[in-house]
Amino acid sequence: MEDSKIIELFWNRDETAIEQTAAVYGRYCRRIARNILGIEEDVEECLNDTWLGAWNSIPPARPDCLSAYLGRITRNLAISRYRAGHALKRTGDRLSESLDELGDFASPSVDNVEEAVDHRTLEAAINKYLDTVSQKQRRLFVRRYFYMDSVSDIAKMYGLGQSDVKVTLLRMRRSLKKVLEEEGLM
Repeated sequence: MEDSKIIELFWNRDETAIEQTAAVYGRYCRRIARNILGIEEDVEECLNDTWLGAWNSIPPARPDCLSAYLGRITRNLAISRYRAGHALKRTGDRLSESLDELGDFASPSVDNVEEAVDHRTLEAAINKYLDTVSQKQRRLFVRRYFYMDSVSDIAKMYGLGQSDVKVTLLRMRRSLKKVLEEEGLM
């Protein structure tokens, strides 16, 4: 089913919108949640919360790209669930690894208005930076730091060696850090 038809179902408060959304975007959202959470029970709860989040936010929202909208809901919910479950300890999982790579400047936490403004400014600066790199580099960066894919998974996806992916991401992080320092965000 097309995105516009699914969105119309939401706007008409037709409960089949959730079924259609799960059918079309279930695998996509499941992968995002699984990469962050790793535990299938948590993934299932996150997906249910994603469908509820979409139901509660459409309307008034009318997303231009439903997959990105759902992906962001899923990612935010998964990170929140992860933080709640790992508040006292850090483990060697994908989220910890990728956040450690990025450092403190890219924390997905937004707890108050001032932080939200800072977060939006940071987001805009990162997007501006990503506009300056090659499409391949942008894809590697997004796969690692948005979808939380492992370096080995990214290497397989793009037919690269793991060391090539690691070096590219390291150079990008260094370059991004310089950009953020120039913008006064670090």
